[in-house]
Amino acid sequence: MCADYTPSSKEQIERQFGMRSPQLELPPEAWPGYMAPILRSSQEAPGELETAPAMFGMVPHWAADHKLARQTYNARTETVASKPSFRSAWKRKQFCIIPVANFFEPNYETGKPVRWRIERADGGLVAIAGIWEYRPADQLLSFSMLTINADGHPLMQRFHKPDDEKRMVMILDPDQYQGWLDGSLVSEEDVYRQYPAELLVAQPDPLPPRTRAKPAVKADEAPPDSLF
Repeated sequence: MCADYTPSSKEQIERQFGMRSPQLELPPEAWPGYMAPILRSSQEAPGELETAPAMFGMVPHWAADHKLARQTYNARTETVASKPSFRSAWKRKQFCIIPVANFFEPNYETGKPVRWRIERADGGLVAIAGIWEYRPADQLLSFSMLTINADGHPLMQRFHKPDDEKRMVMILDPDQYQGWLDGSLVSEEDVYRQYPAELLVAQPDPLPPRTRAKPAVKADEAPPDSLF
């Protein structure tokens, strides 16, 4: 699971996807409840991509307020089609790509949680598969990252508490972008594979105390499984 990441810059998005992207004034680091850019099929120009600001954490139309985003930032691929928070977006094929420069996970190998930064070995953009929802009542666009089991993954099994199930975000290759966005790949087993460890690098990157901000959710806090 991922509760903290650095969104890709406007320039990274344009370079990777070959499109013009607006300059969005958003926080440089994203926690659940924060706004960040997503890429989805254009709602006004079919066949084209658009970059849109959205809340990190799914907020369906029936949610009482935006606080639910603190628990719906990740969706399990095994249950996303059936859980109340996600099933409407999944059924409607509201798929998106979350452009990420790097993401963070807690490492407990010292006995205490230490934030580590994970990124592509080639320095490129990490394209994470996601789903999005729109609330007409307050015109809020929100999203969740999809996660898969990471048992046995040489890198991702090093993160989270020793007894916790190992999970990782679902990372797409460029030749999967369009198929994910149009829904044609959702039944293909290969798209849910663990991303190769040799294409990722990781290193400790703790938050400096003087700049530490109180996060919306702890990095190793798993949401309840009833709705999510």
